[in-house]
Amino acid sequence: MMTFLLRHPILRLVLSPQHLKRTMTLGMKSIWLHKLRSFLTALGVVFGVASVVAMLAIGEGASHEAQEQIRKLGSQNIILRSAKPSDSAGSSNETRSMVIDYGLTTKDITQIQRTVPDISLVVPSRFISDVVWNFDRKTDARIVGALPIYPQMRNRRLTEGRFFTDLEQKDRVAVCVLNQSLATKLYPLNTPTGKAVRVRGNYYRVVGVIEDDSQAAATANDTPEQMFIPFSTLMDQYGETFFRFRSGSFEAEKVEFHEAIVRVGKLENVVKSAAAIRRILEVNHKKNDWTMIVPIELLRQAERTKQIFSIVLGSIAGISLLVGGIGIMNIMLASVTERTREIGIRRALGAKQTDIVVQFLIETILLSGAGGVLGVLLGLAIPMLISHFAGVTTVIKFWAPTLAFSISVITGIAFGIYPARRAARMNPVEALRHE
Repeated sequence: MMTFLLRHPILRLVLSPQHLKRTMTLGMKSIWLHKLRSFLTALGVVFGVASVVAMLAIGEGASHEAQEQIRKLGSQNIILRSAKPSDSAGSSNETRSMVIDYGLTTKDITQIQRTVPDISLVVPSRFISDVVWNFDRKTDARIVGALPIYPQMRNRRLTEGRFFTDLEQKDRVAVCVLNQSLATKLYPLNTPTGKAVRVRGNYYRVVGVIEDDSQAAATANDTPEQMFIPFSTLMDQYGETFFRFRSGSFEAEKVEFHEAIVRVGKLENVVKSAAAIRRILEVNHKKNDWTMIVPIELLRQAERTKQIFSIVLGSIAGISLLVGGIGIMNIMLASVTERTREIGIRRALGAKQTDIVVQFLIETILLSGAGGVLGVLLGLAIPMLISHFAGVTTVIKFWAPTLAFSISVITGIAFGIYPARRAARMNPVEALRHE
């Protein structure tokens, strides 16, 4: 294929340095004679290329953000969560005065550990909604009863201090770890580590601060503030049944575990293990009072969505380049008509058809190439502005500007061939007579 192209007469002329220099000089002079028209013609390519680069950057950014959040859940984890059945959310006094028993149980956890192969670890946790106090400062928060390994299982980083230890878990010590949102609200001017917070009549010593969880699902409430205490401490102080009083009536919930993170030993066994766990829960629970999240499945789905998203955005941007190419063809056809006499004179002086074709192709390539360079610069600037002012993550892949510029040049060539061939096929005698 490359040998055939190199033998093509037009490309042999273009590859000649002297001929290329002379033709480019003529092309630039022709473009410079009609500066405004040339600029307006190139604008279509500019916006087309810019939209290709910008849309791909925005699409990559959205996909990167989603995939990073999914990865934080852990690719080898299976996350099980209790969900209050819809038939338990009624507002009648009868519903409000009874104990609602739902969610994950010790039986579920034990059966999963014993029967599902390649399960390396199961970390249960429990949530309680309550008010956390620091003297006169207070805020609603989710009190999470967790095990010491919780940060590693959920890929959450401690920003200050430490997490509670196995010994504190065993001895049911009243210690806690605040997430950044809760720490900022209760201690806006100083560090909470080493100080104490109060929940009802119980005081907890703060031993650390953990980063916020962007993937925190509202299992118990919708508040982003979280306070972590040892699971044994929470069970000792709250018990299995939690009562919530409202307007003279009460609501009681009995939930053994609000969440359980199951760690699978090998990545390739995650999907199979998830299917086995799903069957166990379907047998154990007559009500639809649980949900399952398999991050590896979400990640694969996000990758497929990214591919579709990139194709759609690229197609939309490609339409802009198509419009720009049509504009170039339109202007070059008009230029052929305007320069009919010039073409006739060149043919009379000995110029071949290939000389005329190359001249017009060089002009279209210069127009589309200049538009491509300006479009790439604009396309790189747009994602930066979006990230700065809108706070949206954008990712510019190294191949995106190169691809967009290459497409702009190819567009110029594709839409310049017809005007160039039309100019080359003119009858020299008729062209000289043209007024």
